[in-house]
Amino acid sequence: MYSIIVVPPPTTEDDRQQIHLAPGERLSFGRAPESGLPIPHDGVSRRAGELTAQGTFWILSNLSARQTYVVENPEGAGEHIKVGPGRLDAPVPFEFSRIVLPAAGDLLPIEVWAPRHDYVSDDGGPDGDTTAAAFSVDRTKRYFAVLAALCEPRLRGDPHAPLPTVDQVVDRLRPNWPSASRTSVQWNIDYLAVKLRLKPGPESADPGPRLNGKKESLVSLALRFDVVREDDLVVLTTSASRAAR
Repeated sequence: MYSIIVVPPPTTEDDRQQIHLAPGERLSFGRAPESGLPIPHDGVSRRAGELTAQGTFWILSNLSARQTYVVENPEGAGEHIKVGPGRLDAPVPFEFSRIVLPAAGDLLPIEVWAPRHDYVSDDGGPDGDTTAAAFSVDRTKRYFAVLAALCEPRLRGDPHAPLPTVDQVVDRLRPNWPSASRTSVQWNIDYLAVKLRLKPGPESADPGPRLNGKKESLVSLALRFDVVREDDLVVLTTSASRAAR
Protein backbone atom coordinates (compact mmCIF):
# COMPACT_ATOMS: atom_id res chain seq x y z
CA MET A 1 0.00 0.00 0.00
CA TYR A 2 1.46 3.36 -1.01
CA SER A 3 1.83 6.02 1.65
CA ILE A 4 2.77 9.17 -0.28
CA ILE A 5 2.93 10.38 -3.87
CA VAL A 6 5.73 12.72 -4.95
CA VAL A 7 5.35 15.00 -7.98
CA PRO A 8 8.68 16.48 -9.19
CA PRO A 9 9.19 20.06 -10.40
CA PRO A 10 7.74 20.89 -13.84
CA THR A 11 9.89 20.13 -16.87
CA THR A 12 9.58 20.86 -20.57
CA GLU A 13 7.58 17.65 -20.91
CA ASP A 14 3.81 17.85 -20.87
CA ASP A 15 3.23 15.13 -18.31
CA ARG A 16 4.73 15.16 -14.83
CA GLN A 17 6.08 11.96 -13.36
CA GLN A 18 4.62 10.63 -10.15
CA ILE A 19 6.67 8.60 -7.68
CA HIS A 20 4.86 6.36 -5.22
CA LEU A 21 6.45 5.51 -1.87
CA ALA A 22 5.29 2.84 0.56
CA PRO A 23 5.74 3.31 4.33
CA GLY A 24 9.42 3.15 5.20
CA GLU A 25 10.66 3.86 1.67
CA ARG A 26 13.03 6.76 1.04
CA LEU A 27 13.53 9.03 -1.95
CA SER A 28 16.66 11.13 -2.38
CA PHE A 29 16.59 14.23 -4.57
CA GLY A 30 19.24 16.56 -5.93
CA ARG A 31 21.32 17.55 -8.94
CA ALA A 32 23.26 14.27 -9.01
CA PRO A 33 21.90 12.11 -11.84
CA GLU A 34 21.99 9.03 -9.62
CA SER A 35 19.46 10.60 -7.22
CA GLY A 36 16.12 8.87 -6.93
CA LEU A 37 14.61 12.18 -8.06
CA PRO A 38 17.20 14.04 -10.17
CA ILE A 39 16.69 17.82 -10.43
CA PRO A 40 18.99 19.12 -13.19
CA HIS A 41 19.42 22.70 -11.99
CA ASP A 42 22.73 24.41 -11.20
CA GLY A 43 21.24 25.96 -8.07
CA VAL A 44 20.30 22.62 -6.50
CA SER A 45 22.82 20.71 -4.38
CA ARG A 46 24.03 17.36 -5.69
CA ARG A 47 22.60 15.76 -2.55
CA ALA A 48 19.81 18.19 -1.75
CA GLY A 49 17.56 16.14 0.48
CA GLU A 50 15.60 13.02 1.19
CA LEU A 51 11.95 12.15 1.76
CA THR A 52 10.79 9.21 3.86
CA ALA A 53 7.22 7.91 3.85
CA GLN A 54 5.62 7.07 7.17
CA GLY A 55 2.12 5.82 7.98
CA THR A 56 0.03 8.99 7.67
CA PHE A 57 2.78 11.57 7.26
CA TRP A 58 6.29 11.94 5.86
CA ILE A 59 9.63 13.33 6.96
CA LEU A 60 12.07 15.58 5.14
CA SER A 61 15.85 15.75 5.53
CA ASN A 62 17.59 18.86 4.21
CA LEU A 63 21.07 17.76 3.14
CA SER A 64 21.99 21.18 1.77
CA ALA A 65 24.81 23.03 3.52
CA ARG A 66 23.34 26.52 3.11
CA GLN A 67 19.75 26.55 1.81
CA THR A 68 16.61 26.57 3.94
CA TYR A 69 13.69 24.67 2.42
CA VAL A 70 10.10 25.79 2.93
CA VAL A 71 7.26 23.27 3.03
CA GLU A 72 3.95 24.97 2.26
CA ASN A 73 0.41 23.79 2.83
CA PRO A 74 -1.33 25.10 -0.33
CA GLU A 75 -4.68 24.53 1.37
CA GLY A 76 -3.70 26.33 4.56
CA ALA A 77 -3.70 29.98 3.49
CA GLY A 78 -0.03 30.58 4.23
CA GLU A 79 0.62 27.73 6.64
CA HIS A 80 4.19 26.48 6.26
CA ILE A 81 7.22 25.07 8.03
CA LYS A 82 10.91 25.79 7.47
CA VAL A 83 13.54 23.06 7.36
CA GLY A 84 16.99 24.51 7.89
CA PRO A 85 20.27 23.36 6.33
CA GLY A 86 21.39 20.01 7.68
CA ARG A 87 18.11 19.28 9.49
CA LEU A 88 17.32 15.58 9.46
CA ASP A 89 13.93 13.85 9.66
CA ALA A 90 11.67 16.90 10.03
CA PRO A 91 8.06 15.63 10.25
CA VAL A 92 5.60 17.23 7.81
CA PRO A 93 1.95 17.11 8.98
CA PHE A 94 0.17 18.38 5.87
CA GLU A 95 -1.93 16.10 3.65
CA PHE A 96 -0.95 18.11 0.57
CA SER A 97 2.44 19.81 0.64
CA ARG A 98 4.74 21.79 -1.60
CA ILE A 99 8.49 21.76 -0.93
CA VAL A 100 9.98 25.00 -2.26
CA LEU A 101 13.67 24.75 -3.18
CA PRO A 102 15.47 28.08 -3.67
CA ALA A 103 17.74 27.53 -6.66
CA ALA A 104 19.87 30.41 -7.99
CA GLY A 105 16.97 32.83 -8.37
CA ASP A 106 14.35 30.17 -9.11
CA LEU A 107 11.88 28.55 -6.73
CA LEU A 108 11.41 24.90 -7.63
CA PRO A 109 8.32 23.11 -6.25
CA ILE A 110 8.11 19.44 -5.32
CA GLU A 111 4.56 18.39 -4.48
CA VAL A 112 3.89 15.64 -1.96
CA TRP A 113 0.51 14.05 -1.39
CA ALA A 114 0.06 12.14 1.86
CA PRO A 115 -2.86 9.96 2.95
CA ARG A 116 -5.93 11.55 4.45
CA HIS A 117 -5.55 12.00 8.18
CA ASP A 118 -7.53 9.91 10.64
CA TYR A 119 -9.62 11.63 13.31
CA VAL A 120 -11.22 10.43 16.51
CA SER A 121 -14.89 9.60 16.10
CA ASP A 122 -17.37 11.91 17.78
CA ASP A 123 -19.06 9.48 20.16
CA GLY A 124 -20.19 12.12 22.60
CA GLY A 125 -17.39 11.52 25.12
CA PRO A 126 -17.90 11.39 28.89
CA ASP A 127 -20.83 13.09 30.55
CA GLY A 128 -20.34 16.57 31.94
CA ASP A 129 -20.37 20.22 31.04
CA THR A 130 -19.74 21.11 27.40
CA THR A 131 -16.34 22.64 26.71
CA ALA A 132 -16.61 26.32 25.87
CA ALA A 133 -15.80 27.17 22.26
CA ALA A 134 -12.41 28.79 21.69
CA PHE A 135 -13.90 31.35 19.30
CA SER A 136 -17.65 31.81 19.42
CA VAL A 137 -18.80 32.97 15.99
CA ASP A 138 -22.17 32.81 14.26
CA ARG A 139 -21.72 32.10 10.56
CA THR A 140 -25.11 33.62 9.75
CA LYS A 141 -24.19 37.07 11.02
CA ARG A 142 -22.88 39.95 8.97
CA TYR A 143 -19.69 40.24 11.01
CA PHE A 144 -18.75 36.74 9.84
CA ALA A 145 -19.38 37.70 6.21
CA VAL A 146 -17.04 40.66 6.71
CA LEU A 147 -14.38 38.34 8.17
CA ALA A 148 -14.85 35.89 5.29
CA ALA A 149 -14.45 38.68 2.74
CA LEU A 150 -11.20 39.75 4.43
CA CYS A 151 -9.88 36.17 4.37
CA GLU A 152 -11.06 35.32 0.85
CA PRO A 153 -7.97 36.33 -1.19
CA ARG A 154 -5.68 34.14 0.91
CA LEU A 155 -8.13 31.25 1.07
CA ARG A 156 -8.43 31.27 -2.73
CA GLY A 157 -4.86 30.05 -3.07
CA ASP A 158 -2.52 33.03 -2.69
CA PRO A 159 -1.15 32.99 0.89
CA HIS A 160 0.63 36.32 0.35
CA ALA A 161 -2.26 38.19 -1.28
CA PRO A 162 -2.82 41.73 -0.01
CA LEU A 163 -5.90 42.13 2.13
CA PRO A 164 -8.90 43.84 0.55
CA THR A 165 -9.57 47.46 1.42
CA VAL A 166 -12.75 48.42 3.27
CA ASP A 167 -14.18 49.68 -0.04
CA GLN A 168 -13.43 46.34 -1.69
CA VAL A 169 -15.13 44.49 1.17
CA VAL A 170 -18.18 46.75 0.73
CA ASP A 171 -18.31 45.91 -2.99
CA ARG A 172 -17.90 42.18 -2.27
CA LEU A 173 -20.75 42.14 0.25
CA ARG A 174 -23.19 44.49 -1.44
CA PRO A 175 -24.96 41.84 -3.63
CA ASN A 176 -26.22 40.16 -0.42
CA TRP A 177 -26.09 43.23 1.78
CA PRO A 178 -27.38 46.18 -0.32
CA SER A 179 -27.01 48.69 2.50
CA ALA A 180 -23.36 47.84 3.17
CA SER A 181 -21.19 50.93 3.60
CA ARG A 182 -17.70 51.86 4.74
CA THR A 183 -19.10 52.78 8.16
CA SER A 184 -20.96 49.49 8.67
CA VAL A 185 -18.06 47.35 7.47
CA GLN A 186 -15.57 49.22 9.66
CA TRP A 187 -17.95 48.85 12.62
CA ASN A 188 -18.00 45.09 12.08
CA ILE A 189 -14.20 44.99 11.84
CA ASP A 190 -13.97 46.80 15.18
CA TYR A 191 -16.57 44.42 16.62
CA LEU A 192 -14.57 41.39 15.41
CA ALA A 193 -11.42 42.71 17.08
CA VAL A 194 -13.29 42.66 20.40
CA LYS A 195 -15.15 39.40 19.78
CA LEU A 196 -11.97 37.53 18.85
CA ARG A 197 -10.24 39.04 21.89
CA LEU A 198 -7.68 41.07 20.01
CA LYS A 199 -8.62 44.10 22.11
CA PRO A 200 -10.73 44.74 25.25
CA GLY A 201 -14.40 45.59 24.95
CA PRO A 202 -15.74 49.13 25.43
CA GLU A 203 -16.86 48.28 28.98
CA SER A 204 -13.27 47.60 30.02
CA ALA A 205 -11.53 50.21 32.17
CA ASP A 206 -8.27 49.42 30.36
CA PRO A 207 -8.61 50.01 26.60
CA GLY A 208 -5.30 48.23 26.00
CA PRO A 209 -2.66 49.25 23.48
CA ARG A 210 -3.69 50.63 20.11
CA LEU A 211 -4.20 47.76 17.66
CA ASN A 212 -2.25 48.55 14.52
CA GLY A 213 -2.87 46.37 11.48
CA LYS A 214 -6.30 45.35 12.74
CA LYS A 215 -7.35 43.63 9.51
CA GLU A 216 -4.05 41.75 9.27
CA SER A 217 -4.37 40.60 12.89
CA LEU A 218 -7.94 39.40 12.33
CA VAL A 219 -7.11 37.47 9.17
CA SER A 220 -3.97 35.96 10.67
CA LEU A 221 -5.88 34.68 13.71
CA ALA A 222 -8.87 33.46 11.66
CA LEU A 223 -6.70 31.48 9.25
CA ARG A 224 -4.30 30.14 11.85
CA PHE A 225 -7.09 28.62 13.95
CA ASP A 226 -9.50 27.75 11.09
CA VAL A 227 -12.12 30.21 12.29
CA VAL A 228 -12.73 30.76 8.57
CA ARG A 229 -12.23 27.93 6.08
CA GLU A 230 -12.58 27.83 2.34
CA ASP A 231 -15.98 26.17 2.71
CA ASP A 232 -17.16 29.21 4.69
CA LEU A 233 -16.78 31.48 1.66
CA VAL A 234 -20.23 30.32 0.64
CA VAL A 235 -21.57 33.10 2.89
CA LEU A 236 -20.34 35.57 0.26
CA THR A 237 -22.49 34.09 -2.47
CA THR A 238 -25.67 33.06 -0.63
CA SER A 239 -28.29 34.82 1.40
CA ALA A 240 -26.66 33.61 4.64
CA SER A 241 -24.94 36.95 5.09
CA ARG A 242 -28.27 38.82 5.06
CA ALA A 243 -28.93 38.01 8.68
CA ALA A 244 -28.63 41.07 10.88
CA ARG A 245 -25.65 41.57 13.12
